[in-house]
Amino acid sequence: MGFLKTALANRRDDAELGKGVWRRAHDRFRRGLDRYHQVLEGIDDDVLYSEMLVIGDGLAELLPRVRAVCVEAQRRAPSDALDIPGRYAGVHRALSRGGNALATTAEAAAMLRLAVGPVPMGALSVQRRAATVLEHVREAEEFLRA
Repeated sequence: MGFLKTALANRRDDAELGKGVWRRAHDRFRRGLDRYHQVLEGIDDDVLYSEMLVIGDGLAELLPRVRAVCVEAQRRAPSDALDIPGRYAGVHRALSRGGNALATTAEAAAMLRLAVGPVPMGALSVQRRAATVLEHVREAEEFLRA
C-alpha cells in the first residue's frame, strides 16, 4: 500500500509542481525539513528537545507556503527543465536561499545535539537560522505577488 500512496503523491507533485526548477525547490525544502526532524530524534535533553521541537513545528508550517509558491510559479511559468524563467528568477532565488537556510538550520541543530555538557544559550542559534528561513519564504511570496 505504501508504494501506491507514494506513486499517487508523485503523480500529483508532477501535475502541480512539474519536473523542473519549482519541483526541485520544493523537494529541497522538504528534504531539509526531514533532515531537521531526523536530528531531533537524537536529542536526549528534554528541555533542549522541547525548544528544538517548537522550532521544527514552525519550520514545518512553512512547507505548505513553499508548496503554494512553487505551484503558483509552475502555473505561471511552467518548468520541466533546469532553466529558471527570467521573470521569476527572484522567486527561485528566494526559494533556493530558503532551502539552503533550512539545511544550515538542521546543521546548527546537529551541532547543538552534539554539544558536551549544558548548552548555555539553548537553541538560540537554531532559532536565528530558522528566522532566516522564514524571511526567505516571505521574500519568495512577495516576489510572486509583484
